[in-house]
Amino acid sequence: MTEPLDTGPLDVPKLQRRLADFAAARDWQPYHTPKNLVAALSVEASELVEIFQWLTPEESTRVMDDPGTAHRVTDEVADVLAYLLQLCEVLGVDPLAALDAKIDRNERRFPAP
Repeated sequence: MTEPLDTGPLDVPKLQRRLADFAAARDWQPYHTPKNLVAALSVEASELVEIFQWLTPEESTRVMDDPGTAHRVTDEVADVLAYLLQLCEVLGVDPLAALDAKIDRNERRFPAP
């Protein structure tokens, strides 16, 4: 019998734990090296790009209007995020702190007019 799903609010550490548990249950940890995770992240990002590749700018803004395409976009976004979170876990990077610091640097680098 499986354990009930935690229905509390989602957060980055909880998602990282779920991803780690999923990989551990399948003995995938030996394959989750930084090199392999970055390669997988790149592949998934490319699959997301592929959805938009031949769309006009106008079509791309309406991509979520089609349920089938919206489902594909959502799945690829999830795959990209999953590999990014796994990479951060392996490298010991806090993704939210990294983003916050990057926004701070960009605000200094590109001040608003």
